[in-house]
Amino acid sequence: MILGIGTDLANIERIQGVLDRFGDRFRNRVFTEVEQAKSERRLDVAGTYAKRWAAKEACSKALGTGLRMGIAWKDMSVSNLRSGQPVMHVTGWAKERLDQMTPAGHEAVIHVTLTDDHPWAHAMVLIEALPVSRPGPET
Repeated sequence: MILGIGTDLANIERIQGVLDRFGDRFRNRVFTEVEQAKSERRLDVAGTYAKRWAAKEACSKALGTGLRMGIAWKDMSVSNLRSGQPVMHVTGWAKERLDQMTPAGHEAVIHVTLTDDHPWAHAMVLIEALPVSRPGPET
């Protein structure tokens, strides 16, 4: 069952402007070390940050809160599998909210997709609840 869905569109040039103006202050407030390392290694640094910004916004919407009620930017973070597929991680209050949303006997799975086409970066997050597998009776 779907527990939440969120989407966000970020302007890469706006994120570049914020990076130029606030630099590490912005990076350290919003992005985890893993996200910063990934972004700084990329050719399109601002585009990579913009996609992660959009993912955090989309995740907060999928959690049904937006960026309020105690959710911090770093409570949501994006990493990538070896295949390149993005993965959303939640900690802190975002994890607490996810646990509250998840029905008993289910586990939450967060799906995230990122894309960009300059000057836009887009993210979509879908939170799904899957039944926890239980071993059947032995025969």
